[in-house]
Amino acid sequence: MEKNVVKSKKENIRKILITQPKPESDKSPYYELARKYSVELSFHPFIRIEGVPAKDFRKQKIDIASFSAVIFTSRHAIDHFFRICEEMRITVSQETKYFCITEAVALYLQKFILYRKRKVFYGADGTNKSLFDVINKHKSNEKFLYPCSENHDNEIAGWLRNNNCEFAIPILYRTISNDVKEIISSGEFDVICFFTPSGVKSLFENLPKYKQNGTFIGAFGINTFKAVEEAGLKLQIKAPEPQAPSMVSALDKFLAQQGK
Repeated sequence: MEKNVVKSKKENIRKILITQPKPESDKSPYYELARKYSVELSFHPFIRIEGVPAKDFRKQKIDIASFSAVIFTSRHAIDHFFRICEEMRITVSQETKYFCITEAVALYLQKFILYRKRKVFYGADGTNKSLFDVINKHKSNEKFLYPCSENHDNEIAGWLRNNNCEFAIPILYRTISNDVKEIISSGEFDVICFFTPSGVKSLFENLPKYKQNGTFIGAFGINTFKAVEEAGLKLQIKAPEPQAPSMVSALDKFLAQQGK
């Protein structure tokens, strides 16, 4: 049964739900945060990613090798782009340019390519606008791939279309909601942090009548901000921002303010 526990803002923050997998390293900054503020962190991914099989990708009739630039807005997109290339034995040109939503996403490319700044670009502040500013400087004579899930960002597709860019949107993975009814229904979390619009969607797929009732909500990325607010939730913790480039730093700032 769904519980709605009303919390006072003056209560101490004790339990924080991170809607991502548990960090593999004991040295994760999340654990340092937990020690610093004596809070309990719980990690429960609200979504899981399933790759589109190569046989299904072929039906999209997109010739990856004919594109000169790739736009990445997540690590999942990078993983599945190179997975499809490997499965289909597609050789990605060393001259391919990569445009990433953040520096963190750009650096993840090192797992797959020889990282050279002359061909890897990223937005200044994690917003679509800063990504568009970078693409705009290089869009002449480029053909863009925007690999993503079926829930892709229509703003990016719209910008490419409106700026007369030649582009294609290969669907390389699907986002599926996990069953988190029991976790959310406990009503025991003072803070819930989301990292994707799909995570917010999963919350309401699990509990359509969910009420915030004093729970603090955190979100990473402008598209997640938008999803939280469109869902009728109040957003109190935002990252990335100039003083909080990561969710850990945003939580640090928030917890410090709550302790005053």
